[in-house]
Amino acid sequence: MSSAGTMQAVIKTKPQYGAEWGEAPIPAIGPHDILVKIIACSICGTDVHIYEWNDWAANRIKPPQIMGHELAGEVVEVGKEVTSIKVGDYVSAETHIPCGRCFQCKTGKPEICRNLKILGVDTNGSFADYMRLPEVDAWKNSRSIPPEVATIQEPLGNAIDTVLSEDIAGKTCAVIGCGPVGLLAVAVANACGATTLIATDVNEYRLGLAKQMGATHAFNPKNTDVVKEVLELTHGDGVDVMCEMSGSTKALHQGFAMVTPGGRASLLGLYSEPQTLDLNNEVIMRGIRVLGITGRTMFGTWYKAARFLESGKIDPTPIITHKFPLKDYVRAMDLMISGNSGKVILVPDGAK
Repeated sequence: MSSAGTMQAVIKTKPQYGAEWGEAPIPAIGPHDILVKIIACSICGTDVHIYEWNDWAANRIKPPQIMGHELAGEVVEVGKEVTSIKVGDYVSAETHIPCGRCFQCKTGKPEICRNLKILGVDTNGSFADYMRLPEVDAWKNSRSIPPEVATIQEPLGNAIDTVLSEDIAGKTCAVIGCGPVGLLAVAVANACGATTLIATDVNEYRLGLAKQMGATHAFNPKNTDVVKEVLELTHGDGVDVMCEMSGSTKALHQGFAMVTPGGRASLLGLYSEPQTLDLNNEVIMRGIRVLGITGRTMFGTWYKAARFLESGKIDPTPIITHKFPLKDYVRAMDLMISGNSGKVILVPDGAK
C-alpha cells in the first residue's frame, strides 16, 4: 500500500497564512516505520501557529508539508524491522523523534534529544488519510479509549508533566492560561489533590471550561486584579505551584507574583520573543524553583495519561467541544483562532 496511491491531506503549501486541501502520495515506509490510517486527529496550538504563519513557523517550517501531529489511528502496514507493533493495532503518536545516538538519548532523556525532530513540524503529519510513523513513537491504545479522546493524550502528557513535575497533593495551585493544555492541567491538578485551584485567562468561554474541569476559582485579568485575588484566597501566602501555560509576557510576571516564597513555577507556555525577568526579586531572593517543561517523557508520561483516562480519574470530554470532517479544516482553524472552543477534533472521510 505505501508505495502506491494518493490520499487527501491538509498541506501547508506556501510560507503564508492558511493551508490547502489537496492530494498527496500515501507515504512510503522504511524498515523501522509503520503506516497508520488516521481515524481522528486534533488541532494543537502549534498547528494554529503554522496555519497563521507566525515568526516561529516562518523560522521552522519548510513547505510543502502536511500539518498535524495529534492522532488516533489503525496500523495498516509495518516495516520489515518493526517488532513491537503489528497490523491492526490501535495507536497514537509520541511526537518527539529522537536520534538515539546523542548524550541525552543514551542517558534516558530522548525527549530532549540534541537532534530532535518533531512530528508534523519537521516531518509530514497527521492531517491526512494516512501517516508514516517511526516505530519508536508508536503508542498502543486501549480499545476502551474513544478515538477523539485518544488524540489528546499527547497534550494531556504536556499537562501531566507540567503539573506533576513535583508533588501537587494538598497544595494550592494556579494555572495561567486556559487553552486546551491549560484546561487539561486543571484536570490533572484536580485529580491529583490540589486544594485551592485557580485558573486565569482572558477568554470567558475557556474560564467556564476550567470550572467544569475542577477549578475552584476562575479569574479574567482583563477585569480583575488576579494577583490580588490569589493572595486573598491564600491568606496572603500565594500559591504553592504556578503553571504558566499561556506564553503571555504579562501573565508570566503575574504568575511569579502569585507564587509563595519557596514555591514552584512550571513553565510550558512558549513566547513569541525573548523574555526579561527580574531574577533577583522574582526568583532568587524568593527561592522560587523554576522548571522548564518541554513536553512528555518517553514513555513514562504516556502510561500516566492512559491510566488517568482508563480509570476515569480524568474525563476530558468537556474539553472536546467541536468535531469537523478533516476537509472542513478552515472552519475548525477559524474556531480555534477565535478562542471559543476547547479541543477541536478532525475526522478524515472514511474513518471508522
